[in-house]
Amino acid sequence: MHIEKSSETSAAITAQAQKNNSLFGISLIAALAGFIFGFDTVVISGADKPIQELWHTSPWFHGFFIMSMALWGTVVGALCGGWPTQKYGRKKVLIWIGVLFTVSSIGSALAPNPYIFSFFRFIGGLGIGISSVAAPTYVSEISTPASRGRLVAMYQFNIVFAILVAYISNYLLKGIGGVNDWRWMLGVMTIPSLIYSVLVFTIPESPRWLVTKGKEAEARKVLEQIGIINIDEEIAGIKAGIQHETSGSNLSGFFSARHKTILWLAFFVAFFNQWSGINFILYYAPRILERAGLAAKDSLLSSITIGGTNLVFTFVGLYLIDRLGRKTLLLIGSFGYIISLMAVAWCFYSHASPGLLTFFLAMFIAAHAVGQGAVIWVFISEIFPNKIRALGQSFGASTHWVFAAIITLISPVFIDKDNGILKDNPWPIFAFFAFMMVLQLIWVITKVPETKGKSLEQIQQQLGIE
Repeated sequence: MHIEKSSETSAAITAQAQKNNSLFGISLIAALAGFIFGFDTVVISGADKPIQELWHTSPWFHGFFIMSMALWGTVVGALCGGWPTQKYGRKKVLIWIGVLFTVSSIGSALAPNPYIFSFFRFIGGLGIGISSVAAPTYVSEISTPASRGRLVAMYQFNIVFAILVAYISNYLLKGIGGVNDWRWMLGVMTIPSLIYSVLVFTIPESPRWLVTKGKEAEARKVLEQIGIINIDEEIAGIKAGIQHETSGSNLSGFFSARHKTILWLAFFVAFFNQWSGINFILYYAPRILERAGLAAKDSLLSSITIGGTNLVFTFVGLYLIDRLGRKTLLLIGSFGYIISLMAVAWCFYSHASPGLLTFFLAMFIAAHAVGQGAVIWVFISEIFPNKIRALGQSFGASTHWVFAAIITLISPVFIDKDNGILKDNPWPIFAFFAFMMVLQLIWVITKVPETKGKSLEQIQQQLGIE
């Protein structure tokens, strides 16, 4: 009898482990949208100067049409992505994202002029913007409270991993095809885009979305597949959350007073993410390092150091996010931002060695990876109620991308070595970013709640949406 019970227990543990692996695999496939996101974000850094020299663009034209056009597409995608994600389901939207990525990578690589190039970069941006809504929303809804931080943060991990791959790819492809090496840099993104497009067909729909659409039987099958033990209790909790959201007398729409707290939380976590200067540094890393005195090829190599640091410390953030919590990581990241950005500003001001500057840039990247980088998509995806989660993710993501686009647009105007406002020395821009991170630190201490270890419905109650 004892042997039989032990055998049954062992079989149950094995079955549960298989379901946990299934949940991880499903989450990983959905989060692969982040890989295309990250690769597209950084691959343009290798094409930055070659394109400007090829098409003789001015700093303003280059900033808008070449460098930031994908980000304006991302803004539109993030603003519009919540509606199809909510109406047609998370999975269908993730499939179409793969199509947009593939078309963009091919079109950008073959573009004969800056206007067609900008059009296809805009198409890719649409895919990125929609993915920043659909992918974190999907993963947050299929994960458990204990694993949600790590699983949603895999989206960020894929972004970071792709950033490193893009830096390495740019370095290896430098000089391939002469002045057209940038075409190879952009065209290689077709490979991961196609792989993602195929894999996403294999994942199930979000069980929480299925419940909101009255498809409870399908939701039960998915919950069983991902290893939820008490399915009846899970379904009841989802329904209760939906009921709370739809029955409040003060609810008059998404931008109602009832949602004020979560809207401000989503806005500021996205706002401060970009005013740290992260996209400024990722998009213009080679140019920044050249301003510090490195040759073009050496600047691309040093960019790999930045990408590698990002990857290593993203692992640290993934390890800590469900242990220390979201607020603690934001605090750690804020202090790291302030110290490193002040140091970078000092390096430029005092004309310190390129090696020391690269070290402090890497320190900045480490602070971002552990703090804002690990937290932002998790935090936004979990603070909104089930009924409006896709719209909430859209709001937070679009805020993020609006400021990312603005910063990327104006950066060449400041740092262009021939015509830039800060052509003599760019140290003031890093000092400004450090000041913004002091403001973030104050906001985190005074306003940000801790959400680790709570179900989505418990977070809803904690923030007063009940």
